[in-house]
Amino acid sequence: MKPKTFMVIAGEASGDLLASELVCAIRKELARFEPTPTWDYQPLRASLAPRFFGAGGPHLKAAGVELAFDMTVHSVTGLSDVLKKYFTFRKLFNQLYDLALEREPDAILCVDFSGFNRRFAHAIRRHVNAQGGWFHDWRPKIIQYISPQVWASREERAYQMAEDYDLVLSIFPFEKSWYAKKVPRLHVEFVGNPMLERYLGPGGPLHQVAAKASNHGPSSQPQEQSTKDRFHSPSAPTILLLPGSRPGELTRHLPVMLPALDRIHDRYRALRARMVLPNERLAQLARELGELKDVELQVGNLPEALGQADLAIASTGTVLMECACFGVPTVALYKTSWINFQIGKRLAKVRYLGMPNILAGREIVPEFLQDAATPANLARAGLELLDDEGRRKRTKEALSEIVGALGDLGASRRAAREIVELVESVDADLNKNEKC
Repeated sequence: MKPKTFMVIAGEASGDLLASELVCAIRKELARFEPTPTWDYQPLRASLAPRFFGAGGPHLKAAGVELAFDMTVHSVTGLSDVLKKYFTFRKLFNQLYDLALEREPDAILCVDFSGFNRRFAHAIRRHVNAQGGWFHDWRPKIIQYISPQVWASREERAYQMAEDYDLVLSIFPFEKSWYAKKVPRLHVEFVGNPMLERYLGPGGPLHQVAAKASNHGPSSQPQEQSTKDRFHSPSAPTILLLPGSRPGELTRHLPVMLPALDRIHDRYRALRARMVLPNERLAQLARELGELKDVELQVGNLPEALGQADLAIASTGTVLMECACFGVPTVALYKTSWINFQIGKRLAKVRYLGMPNILAGREIVPEFLQDAATPANLARAGLELLDDEGRRKRTKEALSEIVGALGDLGASRRAAREIVELVESVDADLNKNEKC
């Protein structure tokens, strides 16, 4: 029997990393299945090395996935930005659609990138449903890893998801119960948050810090520094700028972030500022957009920067939860086009945009959206977190509670297990039918 084949689509930097971790976990999970010899001594089950292809970024490529193209360079946000690149996305969509029909994978793994992936899943499902007869038996399992935030806006999309997806894998605990009430026929599983394994698991940066701290004893200075209850240097805090992972986010956020940093610098003359971006392409754009002065520009290795940060000024998104994992007090902002903001404001059903605030049900991370995202507001909120030791402590405790509620380690492994069991169930059904 041929090896299992998986098509993977990830369109953003964070999704590219998640997808690469999932691919590695699926390989390990499939290796657990022992081959069952048949009359011709060929393996019947999927113990043969699986094959992965699709679209993503450098992490997926490093994980051995055969990429048709780098999808991450096309990442955008908001309807207006999508419309500007409509013909580009249509070309990429059609290329992947033709590739899926040509290769007929056993499963299609849609990782985050919900707008594109939702349409892709629907197109594949519509094609499959339109086919019939003995010679058209391709029915791939379609999985969405990371639930789209339909609970925040456009709830009606959950019904279409039930038609198109065989499985939705959630990384936040409240999502499974939300789907169970809204559309119970959609199979949703909460697998935990992969950030925990990445940062707190064996070999992760926070696991290493905790191990070192425990070796020094309860009253030692190294442990006190490792828990970051105090500044690395009270008069010279380290401030981290995280403007986003898309060109549009940099274009809108840097003109606000950099003046805010200047205002904080007036209070803390010896502060250290660092900006972290996921790739060199965005780093070059940052150089072109603003006078970085004393800002250290770093490409990649966000965990190392978070481990040294006393304050972050960050775009809303995945990175806010990464700041939470490291206990870094953060000021959040988000700016988009006027039309995108007006549409989003009318569709939104949640009070906050940042996930730490959504999970807590209150504002732990100060949020400044659109016109409220001014240098003065960002600087004021940042200085309050730097100056007020009590507030810093309460913020860090609240972030710790949020992280503690995300589940156990091993999210990628559990996600892989759900996927493999789903795909393997197809073989089990086929074998049962053949015996009949």
